[in-house]
Amino acid sequence: MEQPMHPSGKINIGRDNAEQGLAQLVLTVIELLRQIIERHAMRRVEGGTLTDQQIEDLGVALMNLEEKMDELQTIFGLSKEDLNIDLGPLGNLL
Repeated sequence: MEQPMHPSGKINIGRDNAEQGLAQLVLTVIELLRQIIERHAMRRVEGGTLTDQQIEDLGVALMNLEEKMDELQTIFGLSKEDLNIDLGPLGNLL
């Protein structure tokens, strides 16, 4: 399966690989949100504002989300590096 990434780290959405490029973009946004949620959850755990059951539920939910992301990356032939798109002067996304 053709990779949608250019050597520059930008998404390549052309006529022949539009589905692949769109999948890359969507999974990149989901991965970014997953990492933000994970960081927020860790702050709440460290802050002591969650019960033991809430911590357990949160851990299971985050693991399930990570497994689903791995599954979707496999389906679309993408790696973690493919989700780290280049935002130009802002640097890499992830």
